[in-house]
Amino acid sequence: MNSNDQEVRSADGTRLVVRRAGVGDPVVLLHGSGGGLHSWAPVAGRLAGSYELWMPARRGYGPSDVPPSRKSFKDEVADLMAVIEAAGQPVHLVGGSYGATLALHAAAAQPGRLRSLAVFEPPLFAAGESIEPLLARYQAAFARDDAGEMFAVLNEVTRVPPPIVAAFVAAAGDQRPDPVESRRSAIGWLHDLEALADDSPDPARWSSITVPTLLMRGADTWEPMPTTMDALAAALPAARRVSWPGQSHFATMTAPDLVADALREFLAEVAA
Repeated sequence: MNSNDQEVRSADGTRLVVRRAGVGDPVVLLHGSGGGLHSWAPVAGRLAGSYELWMPARRGYGPSDVPPSRKSFKDEVADLMAVIEAAGQPVHLVGGSYGATLALHAAAAQPGRLRSLAVFEPPLFAAGESIEPLLARYQAAFARDDAGEMFAVLNEVTRVPPPIVAAFVAAAGDQRPDPVESRRSAIGWLHDLEALADDSPDPARWSSITVPTLLMRGADTWEPMPTTMDALAAALPAARRVSWPGQSHFATMTAPDLVADALREFLAEVAA
């Protein structure tokens, strides 16, 4: 493991690997589907001078343990509570994409463990019964190691427009992905889809969240994300909102300065 990594045990014994950086008030950064310990690195590098950052590899993503059975958001909230316990005090919680949905679950279930909440484009539309047949297709493709079909299923889940998919493919060219990292990502996606299939797409359920909240999005992210973020904002009318022109669902990678600046400003307001 990296010298800045440490292990945390969840309530059910699941081993989680957490990367730490910086000094200051603790901030936990939750990665999205297909991510890992590296996901928040561009933003973390800009925040580590002011905060103690905790970046876990979520359950299902190596080097953390793979779930022994079907995963749920309840499992991952328990994992997060173990990370917060290791941090030793209530934390500022930040989540991106699937990690943002997990952060909402945590804020609703354990508000006393959080000082604030910041979420970037949680895919709340990708949940419930509509995901179950896609999960079944993904499981079958995973079993036969059919990368093309897995990729196709995930595009249906995330609803990435065909021109953007084509741009991804063109950018990759003949470059072959690392097989170890590809399999690690595929395993993580499999278990994320399990949790999503058992979740609800109703954004109104988050109206119980009372911790200071920041909603972040890219102004160019495709539908149904803009509509989803508007519905979430309606459920959380006191939340602060920020939208970045020219950015999309990849803003944490393409515009880490914008993300870091928004988080720094928000956290300073919370602390004031």
